[in-house]
Amino acid sequence: MQSARRPRVAIITPALAASNTGNWHTAARWARFLRDRYRVRVTDRWAGDEADCLIALHARRSAASIAAFAAAFPDRPLIVVLTGTDLYRDLAIDAQARQSLDLATRLVVLNERAPRRLVPRWRRKAQVILQSATTLAPGRRSARRFDVAVVGHLRPEKDPQLVWNMLDHLDVGLPVRVWHAGAALDARLGRAARAVERRDPRYVWLGDLRRGQARQLMRRCHLLLHPSVMEGGAQAVIEAVAAHTPVIGSRIDGNAGLLGVDYPGWFAVGDAAAAARLVTRAASDPSFWRRLARACARCAPKFAPARECEAVNRLVHNALRSATRSAIRSTR
Repeated sequence: MQSARRPRVAIITPALAASNTGNWHTAARWARFLRDRYRVRVTDRWAGDEADCLIALHARRSAASIAAFAAAFPDRPLIVVLTGTDLYRDLAIDAQARQSLDLATRLVVLNERAPRRLVPRWRRKAQVILQSATTLAPGRRSARRFDVAVVGHLRPEKDPQLVWNMLDHLDVGLPVRVWHAGAALDARLGRAARAVERRDPRYVWLGDLRRGQARQLMRRCHLLLHPSVMEGGAQAVIEAVAAHTPVIGSRIDGNAGLLGVDYPGWFAVGDAAAAARLVTRAASDPSFWRRLARACARCAPKFAPARECEAVNRLVHNALRSATRSAIRSTR
């Protein structure tokens, strides 16, 4: 007797492997989670190929694929995963992004505060799935320096300017070294990073690193500084927690929706002086660093890969089952 055909799942992400972006890593991780039960294909656009379910990352940039799949297969599951730029910029200004949410049968957001940004008709079909990272053993950290990792491509949404401004607020006697990993997606910001590196020996721009290299950097550093202006659910924060490295970051939903609004390491968006005060306190007060570390450790179970894997598989299973039930009801 023939075994049942495994359903086909298409994952659309506007950024593929060469981009080394968070969207790509999310798509690749979800594909890995789903491949035990489904035939999965990851592409940057839907080209009309047969699929029982479509998962699209980025409502605006994947809008053409979302609209085409909805027109071709109006009764099949269409899941849209909302990125930071979707939630915190594009929905307010872009009609195609809003149409993507209307066409979706289910929506996924990546931090616990994100549903508040959705109007009721979208919130009703949304669910939170927190991203994950495998746990690393604690790294060996310098006893002479206080090393701070910044992990994020150089683009305005990641606010690298805050990192550079923060250096001006740090006491030159504080033994801080900032290690900045990320490609210059904005050439102007790349030139600025090189200029800062030349004038301030406390700052090192490492350029683009592979994911494993970036994780090892976080593991060896005392802190992750994450100053983003917008995030869907900051993967760098999750990976720092999984590496036993405390976080200092901007008080945005994509950070606070992971570690909680009461986490003691937040500063206001763009406030370089406040970021410097927190770095200074963590570097000079071991009890404050331990307080940050304990708060991160309490959140670590939320970011377990098994938990994300179960949630993603349940999402697709339930979406396909609902579609099948609807099809049966329509034939009666």
